[in-house]
Amino acid sequence: MNRKTDQILTDCITENKENIYRLAYSYVKNKEDALDIVQDAIYKAMTSIELLKDKAVVKSWFYRIVINTSLDFLRKHKRVHSMEQEKLEFYAMGTEDSYTDIDLARTLEDLPSKYREVVVLRYFEDLKIEEVADVLHENVNTVKTRLYQALRLLRVKLKDTSLKETK
Repeated sequence: MNRKTDQILTDCITENKENIYRLAYSYVKNKEDALDIVQDAIYKAMTSIELLKDKAVVKSWFYRIVINTSLDFLRKHKRVHSMEQEKLEFYAMGTEDSYTDIDLARTLEDLPSKYREVVVLRYFEDLKIEEVADVLHENVNTVKTRLYQALRLLRVKLKDTSLKETK
């Protein structure tokens, strides 16, 4: 790997470290696992940077590595979510309430991954539609369609949730 390419990748990771972590966390919902995924993704990127033909798309290329590493992790571990662990984390947090947008978070988790990915990348990672298409290796129109469908599903599910709460 030459120094210039190495520097481009390092700058990308440094400038986007919080977003990269948040992206991994959005898949695994666990701090330690998300950090492991980021570390694995960095290693994979460093060892295969020569394969990247266009250095201008390093950010979307690296995000794709993070997503693939997250999906690989989930497949390997078949995510069995322990309720006891959630309770421990809740009580360990102290008295701070963190109920902000809990319905949105739950509803987003219930979306099929092809919709969730688009929403997370577009609205949580603030990528442009074209960048989301690059990350997901999809056509721009496909991304727009999935985003529209995802927002429609979210709207319907959130409406159903609020109707249940008012009854």
